[in-house]
Amino acid sequence: MLDFDTAQARLAARGHAPDHHETLPLDALYGRVLAQDIVASLDLPPADNSAMDGYALRAADAATAGAMLPVQQRCFAGQAPDPLLPGQAIRLFTGSVIPAGADTVVIQEDCRENDGQVTVLAPPRPGQHIRRRGEDMQTGQTVLTQGIRLGAGHLAVLASQGYDRAPVFPRLKVGILTTGDELIPPGQPLPPAAIHNSNAPMLASLCGGLGTAAPVLRHVRDDAEATRRALAELNESCDLVLSVGGASVGEKDLVKPAIEALGGTLDLWRVRMKPGKPVALAELNGRPLVCLPGNPVSAFVVFTLLVSPLIRGLQGQRNVLPPIRRGILDTPRPVGGERDDFLRIQAVQCASGLPVLTLHTQQSSGALSSLAWAHGLARIPAGTRLESGAEVDWMALSDWLV
Repeated sequence: MLDFDTAQARLAARGHAPDHHETLPLDALYGRVLAQDIVASLDLPPADNSAMDGYALRAADAATAGAMLPVQQRCFAGQAPDPLLPGQAIRLFTGSVIPAGADTVVIQEDCRENDGQVTVLAPPRPGQHIRRRGEDMQTGQTVLTQGIRLGAGHLAVLASQGYDRAPVFPRLKVGILTTGDELIPPGQPLPPAAIHNSNAPMLASLCGGLGTAAPVLRHVRDDAEATRRALAELNESCDLVLSVGGASVGEKDLVKPAIEALGGTLDLWRVRMKPGKPVALAELNGRPLVCLPGNPVSAFVVFTLLVSPLIRGLQGQRNVLPPIRRGILDTPRPVGGERDDFLRIQAVQCASGLPVLTLHTQQSSGALSSLAWAHGLARIPAGTRLESGAEVDWMALSDWLV
């Protein structure tokens, strides 16, 4: 078996960015991966402006408390102010351009205006409440870098710079193949000894959460020719294929032989992790194919920790491995074994210090309900036995599945 860290590194390294991109309008960019750096074409703010509602003046003209100044002009955001005359003030509002000659803004709460005169209640500090030209973004500055997945904040930056479109990598096409005579689609009656296929909707939603195109779903019974045919068709039309089940060494584990019959090569097979040992990375016609365990809990864990970095790389994202957090284990009994153990946990933040990681009562790979309950996965390194109070790494699902 391959150790977990090496397996994760191999899948992450296989995530080569697309060699082409498309340019889309602003309203179609959310969730897409930026294909080129974006350079500022404007200073932001484009001019010194007021950070508050108040009065622009020279600080020296209000150096004593109670100074009274004539109000020369009222200037709203979007209007160009006249130059400030000595010994006077201009009424401004948030975003108003600072008039030439002014060196400070006094907020309206510190002033009293009456009959065209403003009384400044306390001496101001020069430069206060002024946003300086270019203090946020400067012309020629790289404001967004290639390989980020665009969110609302990134779109705001694009719009502020006048960009109504941007280059992005194409959406990743993922094919999902589930296998097994025992699997029945949800909504259909269950024959004896059958179960509903929970892997297909689970994996499709996980892919969607990472921003892929809508996955292509296929299911085959335990038939060698049908398995080969389905793998070949998905491989031809998709950038990445995920097969589920049938990759171990049983009589009906037909995926590995099908890959080999199609000319594919295995880069790794079986990983020293729990749950999720029967996992494989293959190459078929220059495209990656990952064989996931058939157990839904194992498939979920393998997807989170091994497949999501691969997907981010194939999308063109620069940072493919999310952060790893630290927490304090809360367990009624010692945990750990011969493989890296990934335990389903809920994290509760304490008033100070690291969060406490409470284990789900059922840690078997058959405890499907634990996936809906968990906040993340706590890692117990292979060859260790840890008790309550131990400090451990944990992976938040909110970090790894977005």
